[in-house]
Parts: sequence; C-alpha cells; structure tokens
Amino acid sequence: MNKRILDITIASVLLIATTPISTLTYFMVKLTSKGNALYWSKRIGMHNQLFDMPKFRSMKVNTPAIATHIMNQQADPNQYLTPVGSLIRKTSLDELPQLWSVLKGDMSIVGPRPALFNQDDLISLRTKHGVHILKPGITGWAQVNGRDELPIPEKVALDAYYLKHQSLWLDCYIILLTVFKVLKRDGVSH
Repeated sequence: MNKRILDITIASVLLIATTPISTLTYFMVKLTSKGNALYWSKRIGMHNQLFDMPKFRSMKVNTPAIATHIMNQQADPNQYLTPVGSLIRKTSLDELPQLWSVLKGDMSIVGPRPALFNQDDLISLRTKHGVHILKPGITGWAQVNGRDELPIPEKVALDAYYLKHQSLWLDCYIILLTVFKVLKRDGVSH
C-alpha cells in the first residue's frame, strides 16, 4: 500500500472518530483562555519548506515561539500553559488538528516531527543527514524513543535511522508504539 493512501485513510478515519473529543478540546481551550483555540505554528516541512501547522493552543497568547528544550533553559514553561494546556499536551489532544495537515499533504502520519522555523540547529543537522527529504509526521521514530527528552543529535540519529529503514511495517510499529506512549503519557516534558 502506498504511504500517501495510508496517510489519507488513517487521517480520515481519525478525523471522524475524534470529532467529539476535538470539539470538546476546542471548547475547553476557548472557554479557559483568551485567544483562538487553534494555534498555527510555522514549521519546517519536506525539503525545508515552511508550512503552517495547526495545533490546539496549550500555551497562553504571546508565548515565545521557541523549542521546548530552549524554553526549559530560559524559563519555567509551566508559566505559559493555559488552564487546560497541561492536560491537552500530556494526552496529545493538541496534536489532533494536524490530521488536516496530513490530508492536505504537508505532513504524514509517521515521519520526523516538523522543526520550528527557528530551530536552526535541528534543521541544519537534519539537512546534513538527509532527513530533510522526508515529509514530517505527527509521530515518528524519535517520538516513540524519547520525544521531548532527547538531545538534538540523538533525535536526528533516530530520524536518520527512520530514513534508512522506512517501511509500511516500521510505520505500523511506530503507530502502535505511539498509542502506547500516549496512553502512558510517556516522554512529555510539560
């Protein structure tokens, strides 16, 4: 089966199946904090092309657009969370709108997580290892092996492993591990 067909099939099924929880999440965000419920994040996609990635907003309006590992060095990220931010991040509900990015073709279900537009260190290292040719994913090999806890060189090594070994079977394995990790709330720093 073609990866694009698999992406469209999974994204379509998940969009329909998660409509009630997405609606609830939308209203939880909207009713507990100022601003839009959806946040559009500038991300680096395939071939280092910029695209807008939607998420349910877990952070307060005007939170700096910096990577988690940098924010952890500069300030307590918890100060920026909305009242429901911690819950929707730990349960990965904030990621549900990315299913639209999969349908649109900007993302895949499985691939390296898209870097923020200003994560020059990650973008540079991924480009050096050829990972930039992959379509970014909602989940990936690095996410099921550490997520936010991984240093950038280790994350890129895992992304490069995925590049060399990608297959339908590996994608299915990553999806199953993702479900397990989300249910355990494993690897989320805040």
